[in-house]
Amino acid sequence: MPAEYPQFKAAACHVAPVYLDSAGSAEKAVALIGEAARAGADLIVFPEGYMPGFPLWVALRAPIHNHDLFKRLAAQSVRLDGVEIGAVRAAARRHGVVVSLGFSESTEASVGCLWNSNVLIGRDGAILNHHRKLVPTFYEKLVWANGDARGLRVTQTEIGRVGMLICGENTNPLARYALMAQGEQVHISTYPPAWPTRRPGESAAYDLKRAIEIRAGAHAFEAKVFNIVCSAVLDEAARSVLCDGDAALADIVERTPAGVSMVLDPTGSHVVEPHQGAETIVYADIDVAACVEPKQFHDVVGYYNRFDIFQVKVDRTPREPISFEAAAAPPAAQGADRGGGDPGTFGPVLAWSGHEGGDQAAAPPLRRHGN
Repeated sequence: MPAEYPQFKAAACHVAPVYLDSAGSAEKAVALIGEAARAGADLIVFPEGYMPGFPLWVALRAPIHNHDLFKRLAAQSVRLDGVEIGAVRAAARRHGVVVSLGFSESTEASVGCLWNSNVLIGRDGAILNHHRKLVPTFYEKLVWANGDARGLRVTQTEIGRVGMLICGENTNPLARYALMAQGEQVHISTYPPAWPTRRPGESAAYDLKRAIEIRAGAHAFEAKVFNIVCSAVLDEAARSVLCDGDAALADIVERTPAGVSMVLDPTGSHVVEPHQGAETIVYADIDVAACVEPKQFHDVVGYYNRFDIFQVKVDRTPREPISFEAAAAPPAAQGADRGGGDPGTFGPVLAWSGHEGGDQAAAPPLRRHGN
């Protein structure tokens, strides 16, 4: 059969969550999915840690001051088979769109073990891929555990072959190569609202916008893929929680470079103008056929490599806290949706405040950015 090259519209939701409120963040996501779908989007992307928000406090205060915030984050972190993800899955199915969602993931095995995770949801609401960030970056190690490679996959969808990495993973050459070598055509990169490493103004202070531009361009150019980059926004509610009236912290937050959302083509060029700042949805039209021609120049998973010299092996074994060898579980237990991978199971749907369907009583539509 001849190769097929889908054309579709992508939407990067450059937005803030309802900070440390997963139910509220899920409701907002459902509304945004409806808005983007009505604008013609087929792929709708949310930022890193969107649900229930990025724990930026770990960059601002010593750990001894952050125990209560960690408790709040742990309480609001969600399960893959929980009602919050279930509501987003139901919205994806209702509108017939593919959704990528960043979230802080919890587990029944522990009240304090969390992962920085991302889920890819299909048009029918099925979970297509579930990825846990392989290594939390810098101060994220105070919040999240190491992930494994179960989700280091490229997924065949109606819009092309989709892969996803979280923030600093887009600087990991082997993780990126693992996706390239699976025929990735559409890459999803998700980021926090900011990334303070030093006081603003110091020469070595981290510029998240510039770092994203370098990473995103490198992967688009090397992999010959479209790269949908989605960063979060820090709204006033989150700033209030993070700074708690401390003027010095407020100054750091205010002057630290914010994240940027953009869409790049397989040459590393912008499909639409990047956006940094207030909430918006960045739209871009994508033609997967544009991935083909650049492969003639450098195909690092094809002829432009030396497989006799370089070899890469990926271990996708799930890293669970315990394994049991025993008789098979009773039939009822076997049917339970513990892993979140059952395409027909959405879990209970959240009761939205005062309206039916979940996405009709949204706040005023966000300003459109792009096509």
